[in-house]
Amino acid sequence: MQQNIAVIRTDLIRANAEYFSSLASRAKLCAVVKADAYGHGAAAVASALRSVADMFAVALVDEGAQLRHAGTDKDILVFTPPLSEEEVLRGAAYGLIFTVGDARDYALLCTACRKYDLVARCHLKINTGMNRYGFTRGSLLRFLRGRMSDRVGVEGVYSHFCAPENAAVRERQLRLFLRCCSDACTAFGPLVRHIAATGGTLAGQENHLDMVRVGIGLYGYLPSGFFLPQGSLGRAMRVYAQAVCSRSSARGWAGYGTLPAPQKLSVLRAGYADGLFRKGGFGNVNNLCMDAALLPVSLKKYGYVCVFSDADRIAAENGTISYEALCCAGRRAERIYVER
Repeated sequence: MQQNIAVIRTDLIRANAEYFSSLASRAKLCAVVKADAYGHGAAAVASALRSVADMFAVALVDEGAQLRHAGTDKDILVFTPPLSEEEVLRGAAYGLIFTVGDARDYALLCTACRKYDLVARCHLKINTGMNRYGFTRGSLLRFLRGRMSDRVGVEGVYSHFCAPENAAVRERQLRLFLRCCSDACTAFGPLVRHIAATGGTLAGQENHLDMVRVGIGLYGYLPSGFFLPQGSLGRAMRVYAQAVCSRSSARGWAGYGTLPAPQKLSVLRAGYADGLFRKGGFGNVNNLCMDAALLPVSLKKYGYVCVFSDADRIAAENGTISYEALCCAGRRAERIYVER
């Protein structure tokens, strides 16, 4: 098979979700499956978590629509505010929950809903310091004094910790968020409040509020600064590539450049176009080509070799984070889902 194979353990993803659900037992669980579930396949992950997750979260309206087509019937929150009437139309048609991060986001929802005779659901996003999307407290108070539409239902309010491992920063954000929650709930009545992602969930029960949003933890990894006893989470994805050829007395060079070829040399059908990083355990960076990797070992032709199993290690070797490594690892790979 010319494609790599990504073997994904859905039983481990479900067990990881159950771990976080038990940790935040009084709060609902929102499973974050944006970016195709961090490279694990959003539809399959959502299916595996149907009995565990109370809600799913994606980055884009298109991602939410794809989940609906795959049969997901639970609530789906879209993190990116709508940027056009077309996105409002599509999101409303699929029953997605929009993010409203400022008064113009709300106005866009209202205009599209009036124009096309729709109703929409949304959560308000609060900027407590990350400065990505969201109302400041001042802009929130001004917004709340305005006229609200009966076509746009506000159901929740949320924010995001920028450094959940930093107690002082986290506590400052939480205090501001809770003040904003009080303001919003005074205007709209009880709302679902959520600020904790994986790190915030691990940082303490005071962050759990009404719902926690777990992303990278579902797939067996933790944000920087957090640790759990070994075996608490299971890493769900391993990627395998096939050996194309093996040379017992290679001559010349190894890949691009003039690095001398080792005596033994094998070629794997996996390169950086498949999402492998250039320092991912393949020796000199020139040994990794777009579609092939040259290894100084003797491999059996057509045999499979694991080329990805530890996103943390690969991220550390390449000066990045495990999130990026996971999103890249399964590119051009055929996914095989297994339960054990």
